[in-house]
Amino acid sequence: MTDQKDLPHDTGPAGGWGSMKGISQIFGETWPAGGAVRSLGRLNKPKGVMCVSCAWPKPANYSAFEFCENGAKATMWELTKDRCTPEFWQDEGHSVTALRDWKDHDLEKTGRLTHPLRYDAVTDRYVAVSWDEAFAAIGKTLQSIDRESAVFYASGHAGLEASYLYALLARTYGNNNLPQSSNMCHETTSVGLTKVIGSPVGTIVWDDLEETDAFFFFGQNPGTNSPRFLHPLKDLKDRGGKIVTFNPVIEQGLVSFVDPQSPAAMLTGKETKISDQYHQLKAGGDVAAILGLCKCVVEADDAARAAGKAEVIDHAFVKQHTTGFDAFIQSCRDVTWAEIEQESGLTEAALRDAADVYIAAEKVIGVYGMGLTQHTHGALNIAMLVNLLLLRGNIGKPGAGCCPVRGHSNVQGQRTVGIAEKVKLVPLDKLKELFGFDPPTKDGMNIVEAVEGMFAGKVRAFVSLGGNLVRAVPDQKRMEQAWAAQDLTVMISTKLNRSHLFPAKQAYILPCLGRFEVDQKATGNQSITTEDSFSMISASVGHTAPVSDMVKSELAIVTGIAKATVATSPGLKWDEWTADYGLVRDLIEQTYPDDFRDYNARMYEAGGFYRGNGAHERIWKTPEGKAVFTTPGQLNSLGFKDAPGRYRLITLRSNDQFNTTIYGYSDRLRGLEGSRDIVLMSPEDIEARGFHDGQRVTLVTDVDADDDDGQDRRLGGLTLTAYKLPRGTIASYYPECNVLVPIGHHDQLSKTPASKSVPVRVEAG
Repeated sequence: MTDQKDLPHDTGPAGGWGSMKGISQIFGETWPAGGAVRSLGRLNKPKGVMCVSCAWPKPANYSAFEFCENGAKATMWELTKDRCTPEFWQDEGHSVTALRDWKDHDLEKTGRLTHPLRYDAVTDRYVAVSWDEAFAAIGKTLQSIDRESAVFYASGHAGLEASYLYALLARTYGNNNLPQSSNMCHETTSVGLTKVIGSPVGTIVWDDLEETDAFFFFGQNPGTNSPRFLHPLKDLKDRGGKIVTFNPVIEQGLVSFVDPQSPAAMLTGKETKISDQYHQLKAGGDVAAILGLCKCVVEADDAARAAGKAEVIDHAFVKQHTTGFDAFIQSCRDVTWAEIEQESGLTEAALRDAADVYIAAEKVIGVYGMGLTQHTHGALNIAMLVNLLLLRGNIGKPGAGCCPVRGHSNVQGQRTVGIAEKVKLVPLDKLKELFGFDPPTKDGMNIVEAVEGMFAGKVRAFVSLGGNLVRAVPDQKRMEQAWAAQDLTVMISTKLNRSHLFPAKQAYILPCLGRFEVDQKATGNQSITTEDSFSMISASVGHTAPVSDMVKSELAIVTGIAKATVATSPGLKWDEWTADYGLVRDLIEQTYPDDFRDYNARMYEAGGFYRGNGAHERIWKTPEGKAVFTTPGQLNSLGFKDAPGRYRLITLRSNDQFNTTIYGYSDRLRGLEGSRDIVLMSPEDIEARGFHDGQRVTLVTDVDADDDDGQDRRLGGLTLTAYKLPRGTIASYYPECNVLVPIGHHDQLSKTPASKSVPVRVEAG
């Protein structure tokens, strides 16, 4: 058996020279066009470009280099000199069918797309097509099919202006089928937080990071997903604050950090210890772990009140601002430590240590990611974290709050401006007033419903504003077949990806400008805006030359499709809006006046302008008018039972990856190099099964009998890798493991895929 002390494999701290090496490797592989260094210098600053990677906010008092390893990789990946021209498809080995054998990394390595393309079934290749021809054909097909059978998906990248018009396109076409990438990650946040605090987004702002006493992390990995977050964490540690982490996987970004912007740290290798406590709980064990923390708070409050000391629970806040307190507190008293230990995988002593930090801190921020959202009962996870914060009034006061960390750069903002399948989230009356049409009033499809619609043959056309949906969703093998069976697929893209390789009867790839590129119109170089995880709106201005004179902006492609598809109307001024994005921002302000006051005037403010959040001000927009304590109905977030030979699979992203984009094969922060075809398992579980480190294995989905749909889902060719994990929890990479996730395996409230707890068996071979 592998020696436990050697696990994880050889790693180093987040940041430091390892980060610089990671950036240099991508630089050497992409050979970005001239001006890449200048582009990095403009990242996340006023009149610059907001990073195309994660949605972490931009400080008003920015540093000289306001980017991280991942942001630099995303920048150079977009600014590559490589070009995927129409001539690429003329190569004998470049048929669509042949390219299916290529790795995701190699597909994107072909470079930026330069011309609009149409799939030719006779040659099994894409061929160049004019924009007018593409728009006309797309419009003709969309007009010919039932309005409910078309879907308009957005990936979370396009700016607020293009997104607003995209939602308008769908509604003037006749449906609300506007699923978005948040359906696959933080829709649980949008639904779960709204239910308990009346806000679909996090409650903190940048100043709270500087005032907090402690961070409690649940299922979020800043080293890989939001490295700029590491600087506020280091600042907290420098001023004596505490960080407590709950995660089944030891993530190096929450262990130690070398500040790459500090010459002294780079020269000496001085590391900042990030987590004061790191608790490796079972996958799906957060409900029990948080309930254990709450139980400790209740016990401490009981003892303090009995002794005549200061209360531990903020009873004044609870009385004024919450409901459901008594029932929740009773559940804390009733649950036993044996039950908590069994379900969480943590000891009572460990949880009491963590609770001591929480109780001692006056101001606490609860941070979470998809480690909480992607479970069958992910919304319960979020409600439990809110319970913990509410006990001591840690929402709506300086230095405290709830901090979900989102992924794509504008995933939150697209929801804000109307890309939403639920009509209650959209001011339909305002749209009717502004544009003179009757918006559809029926809820549209989310991602799960759209994929199920494809499986059933009910979805006939799919327009995708960015993204790589075939690769991103569960049930990938079934999705490939269903995607190709449609009448029409339209992909608005910058690079080749796997979704392009399963063309429908008609299929178009429409190349768009990147965020760094000049978007010249009659009124000048256009700016676009995005919203970060803290509800701050910031503008981006491109400054590099377009990759080709045949690419269009995302907004221009949206309006081109709209003009060819929907009936003309005096209120629909597609050409005027394409010529001046400021006019679109005026429309957004008219539609959402409270959020976007003085939009055009404020969009260049350092750090962005704040669109507001009621929960930040302790205004609870719930039916009860108060924040809601939730009494848990179960002690884990799983939708299946434990069974002999069944493991809980976590899907992971690597350090060399952004969503489905694979930059390379280095997972440096986990000490894993050279391959993504691996599965991580604890040495104890390996020994118990009679396996050995390095053995080839196959993962097989193992659902309960009531959930068995007869599909055989398996992923073979994986190398078993000994790794420090809780017993019964294993891990492997996303999106490769999507073949194992049934489309019906999702959060009960939001239908977010439950990819952080997938029931599987492990077979030899």
